[in-house]
Amino acid sequence: MAFGGTFGRGLFGRDAEVKALAELVDGPSDRAGVLITGEPGVGKSALVAQAVGAASVAGLRVLTVTGVEAEQNFPYAGLHQLLYPVRSGVDALPGPQRDALKVALGQADGEQPGVYLVGLAALTLLADHAVDERPVLVVAEDVHWLDRASVDVLAFVARRVEAEPVVVIATLRARERSPIQGAGLSTLDVGGLPDDVAAQLLDAAEPCLTPAVRARVLKYAAGNPLALEELPSSVDVPDPLLPLSERLEHAFSARVDGLPVATRTALLVAALNQSDSVAEALAATRLIAGVRAEDALHPAVDAGLIEIASGAVVFRHPLMRSAVAAAAEPTDRRRAHLALAEILTGQPDRRAWNQASAVVGIDETVSEQLDQAAERARRRGGVVAAIAALGQAARLSERQDRRATRLIRAAELAVEAGRRDLAERLVHEAQALDLTPRQRATAAWLLSGFDDGVREDVTRVPELGDLAESVAADGHADAAVRILWGAAMRCFWVEPGPAARRALLTVADRLLPAEDDPRKVAVAAYLAPFERGTVVLDGLRKLAGSGESDPEVNRYLGSAALQVGAFDLAARFSAAAVPGFRAQGRLGVLPRALAVQAWSRTRCGDLVTAVPVAAEAAQLAKETGQPFMYGLAKAVQAEIAALRGDHDQAKDLADEAERVGLAAGARPVLATVQLTRGIAALSEGRFDDAYADLSRILDPADPAYQLALRAYCLAELTEAAVRAGRTDDMRGVLREMEPLAVVTPSPALRIGLRYARALLASSDDAEELFTQALRADLVGWPAERGRVHLAFGEWLRRQRRVAESRTHLRTARETFDALGMTAWGERARNELRSAGESSPNRDPDAHDKLTPHELNIAQLAAEGLTNREIGQRLYLSHRTVGTHLHRIFPKLGVSSRADLARTLRAHGDESAR
Repeated sequence: MAFGGTFGRGLFGRDAEVKALAELVDGPSDRAGVLITGEPGVGKSALVAQAVGAASVAGLRVLTVTGVEAEQNFPYAGLHQLLYPVRSGVDALPGPQRDALKVALGQADGEQPGVYLVGLAALTLLADHAVDERPVLVVAEDVHWLDRASVDVLAFVARRVEAEPVVVIATLRARERSPIQGAGLSTLDVGGLPDDVAAQLLDAAEPCLTPAVRARVLKYAAGNPLALEELPSSVDVPDPLLPLSERLEHAFSARVDGLPVATRTALLVAALNQSDSVAEALAATRLIAGVRAEDALHPAVDAGLIEIASGAVVFRHPLMRSAVAAAAEPTDRRRAHLALAEILTGQPDRRAWNQASAVVGIDETVSEQLDQAAERARRRGGVVAAIAALGQAARLSERQDRRATRLIRAAELAVEAGRRDLAERLVHEAQALDLTPRQRATAAWLLSGFDDGVREDVTRVPELGDLAESVAADGHADAAVRILWGAAMRCFWVEPGPAARRALLTVADRLLPAEDDPRKVAVAAYLAPFERGTVVLDGLRKLAGSGESDPEVNRYLGSAALQVGAFDLAARFSAAAVPGFRAQGRLGVLPRALAVQAWSRTRCGDLVTAVPVAAEAAQLAKETGQPFMYGLAKAVQAEIAALRGDHDQAKDLADEAERVGLAAGARPVLATVQLTRGIAALSEGRFDDAYADLSRILDPADPAYQLALRAYCLAELTEAAVRAGRTDDMRGVLREMEPLAVVTPSPALRIGLRYARALLASSDDAEELFTQALRADLVGWPAERGRVHLAFGEWLRRQRRVAESRTHLRTARETFDALGMTAWGERARNELRSAGESSPNRDPDAHDKLTPHELNIAQLAAEGLTNREIGQRLYLSHRTVGTHLHRIFPKLGVSSRADLARTLRAHGDESAR
């Protein structure tokens, strides 16, 4: 990214920092930007000003936003400030993005937009304005005071601009936490000036200080540039035991004390206002002072405390703003808030917050106004702002029942937003009240929603069934089913035991009597994957032909299909859920659907599809703070690597997934890890290790045990057992599994059993059993068909039927080569060689040449999607997509999308054979 231009000089002692920003603004860089951190007054804003000046000279378009503490409770207030100069481009955005951004910014009414859809809209808008001749510099100062919705969007953008002519510079106060810290920005920590430089700065600012005062200021300023400039103006240096920020606030407030009364009033109003409007500050001041106030702010300008530009009040430093508010008497602050509320008749949200700030004690009228403000914020996608409004409304509520209701609603939103800290505080606050039994149960259940109860005491799972029935009895059927679904999900991640499963299933039968209800199908699959397998599979097959379009329903059905071993249906349903979640910007549930799709596709052998899907699932799960889904996606990536013969990568990925799985107690993650290790050991000829690794999945005492998944690795376990000389042990396993096949038509279970029977059969029975296995319906299961051909060919060669063996071995080799299952392909080659037939080397295909991310983009481009459409699907700007395609074409030796489609289609045709 070339920005060109020059970078200014002139800051005392900041050569290294200036150089770092110069490299970002002046020269080519593949970095998203920089996060400048440091104490208040250390010079973060001065460095930003240098960067902005240089960027302007270089021809960059600069968009800025500055966080203001008073605006934290107003969703997307910061984003509105940032994008206001380019608002004309909003109408040109793709429809869903345009509508989401307009709702978020309060320019239109509509459904609550997801923060990620708003983020994609902002990214597209910035990319559209970042033409080659005029790149964009996004500057976000005091990010710790930006509203959470705007910070989330800013972090989303920062994570995705590495290939854009867009760069982000943000500032954050030291020791503050913010989502921007995980957005891929490099960090520039700005500390105090060295002693000699601090002395130079002080002498330049205050050359006439006495030696004693000079020494005292140098000592107490501790190298802080703002302190070096401000402390000398105080009559006395404040108490050195105070934190530096408080010393500075004292210095600022001392300068305010000498101003006229009207000026102090106007400054206080401006400091407390959620806007920088001069007109609002003066109008409120007139109400308080009862006099003309047009000139009230001028003395503050003359004193260098504020600036007035374009109708806005700009405090010289954020600490000045907080100092003015902190130094005021409580009665003066209340009067200022009431005056602001009175003039804000057309802005109900700001009016409500100002009225709330003026309340002493409780006030149900104001509480109700905040309640309404919370609903407006929620509809705009400002969930954290809605939580804050509900929390404040609860504290102002006259009645305990209303207070409890508001706290629990706020906690529910906090869970939805992934804010565990907020949710815990709100739940604990609610639990201190006199709650109804249902409220108390709901409060106790809420916190487990962060991770599907993975970390929850497993003995509490049956309690959710009781809670669901209680909620249903109170007339809240939908809420009851959601609780029941949460209980069923826990039975995937943890193992509560057969009694708990039966109890929950009884509740499900009462709450969801219709067997074809998608929710009943999904719940039954999780609770009783074998006992209810026939009913579940019948329901899934009917629903597969119904054209269901609700992504949430399709996600439930995909998860249900995985439980009962219908991996082809699991992949189909979860793939159907993905577009809807993308369109809605629901990145919280999107990685769940992607993980199920990747897991199922991998088990079916469709690695070409699984590779990019698993990679995206891992990326989004990490981004949205879902460690157990991240672990599952990483485990799938490990399994793919093992199937491709990349054992080093498989080991690294499996180890990473295992760390996550063990920390969370997530059984499916650990089961997939053990499956990966078993596959790798098999292909390396470590058969005893393979059998030991795979056996763990079947051991109820092992953390890798998972009730449903244990039945779907019989093929690998049987191969390991036969080669390790453990056939008797394996026959014992089959005796346990055979009864399950009687009660359920699970495709994966029956495929595995047919394969295992053939491998363990005597010489007299093996041929017929292999033939039966090949006659079974394996459409959509190419890896399993290849596995049977390979094993049959190996058996025929051992029976000295060499010519017959070659046909099966050749088919196996071609199948595994097409699927990218390198380890299995090499095994088929070795067997063919022993059968007297050589094999051509496998040519690398797109699967080998491209990264998972590139493969995803290439596949979408081959389907005919435009760059903009691909960007909408993958939450990238169209420019980033174009950059990736420019890299993809030469890797594959193609020069057009038509060539790309032909190349990928040819590989896909091979995979399907």
